Amino acid sequence: MAKQIDPINDKPSCSDALQKKTFAEFFAGIGLMRMGLEREGWTIAFANDIAVDKYDMYSEHFQDANPHFIIDDIHNLKADGIPTVALATASFPCNDLSLAGMRKGLAGKESSAYWGFVRKLEEMGDRRPPLVLLENVSGFLTSDGGRDFKSALQALNSLGYAVDAMIIDAARFVPQSRVRLFVVGCRQHRQRMWQVKETLSFYESDIRPRPLAEFILCHPEIVWNIREAPPLPVDAPGLPDILEDLPDASPFWWNDARRDYMISQMSERHATQLKNMMAGSKWSFGTVFRRIRNGRSMAELRNDAVAGCLRTPRGGSARQILVQAGYGQVKVRLMTPRECARLMGADDFVIKADLNKALFGFGDAVCVPVVAWIARHYLNPLLEEMLRNADGSLERVALCN
Repeated sequence: MAKQIDPINDKPSCSDALQKKTFAEFFAGIGLMRMGLEREGWTIAFANDIAVDKYDMYSEHFQDANPHFIIDDIHNLKADGIPTVALATASFPCNDLSLAGMRKGLAGKESSAYWGFVRKLEEMGDRRPPLVLLENVSGFLTSDGGRDFKSALQALNSLGYAVDAMIIDAARFVPQSRVRLFVVGCRQHRQRMWQVKETLSFYESDIRPRPLAEFILCHPEIVWNIREAPPLPVDAPGLPDILEDLPDASPFWWNDARRDYMISQMSERHATQLKNMMAGSKWSFGTVFRRIRNGRSMAELRNDAVAGCLRTPRGGSARQILVQAGYGQVKVRLMTPRECARLMGADDFVIKADLNKALFGFGDAVCVPVVAWIARHYLNPLLEEMLRNADGSLERVALCN
């Protein structure tokens, strides 16, 4: 088990942290936030998660996990055990912000861990990072009628962070539909530097769809720092590009009875789509999730070369099923851990965990190329401004004391 680090013996200044692009990864999971940031020149200094299974996967891939990874509840962490860094990231639990979590919001048992993160920032005092990056499901925007999101942003405001937000679908980078809400907080010594524009079109963009733009427009009481970003990529690979070529004898393939039972759970529309795939003169691929519709378990097919959003396999419905059809045939199996890694943009991730642990780790992670894109086009330019501004709102001395 990883040991608590002692930053007393190694106290980088805030200036050093900015120059070295160091970061602390809270709710680190298996470390995919780290992978994305490292692709753009960032250096890990601290990681924390409560789940031992996730730490096991993290440490199998990252050989330097000990001593910077601390296994503990975020509420138990001591601020003086967290090193001075340029960036703190928080992919806090989404369970209570989603439909699956009954929309309990930030008051829910798991998603309330966000307040533990805020408390750690507060307790760090003048050492709190100049930059913060949050990640969660897009439902965070509308949780409790938008009040949860507002409260979360104002909590960052109270610690001196102006905020920006973006919504990005991983399907712009990988063949997986995974829509996530990101928030960037930037510490500023001025009370306010942003005047909300009164036109919705000013905020709408590739990374700020209308619902988010409307939220920004309707909440001038929040201290914003809206920045421009380039368009998102449009040439993501398709589902066939990430699939493993498993032999017919692989135990991953389902037997005929199990396959036919799943097909019997399809609606007429989805069954017709599958028949059209089978009639093709080449193999085509789709994915299936089981969902409860009107009290009945249904198998819902998606065949647009994009996988559904990976989930944590708490139940059978959370497992993503692959369908391969053509030449009058249909074959069915679960997605493999390696395919899940590729759907998250973590193609070379070392996987030694069993199937369930691997699916849980990837289903509860962030998409690596999305994080890398944010680092390249947003965090890095912002950091460069902090480093070169001698007297502006992002002055290094004012931030770091």
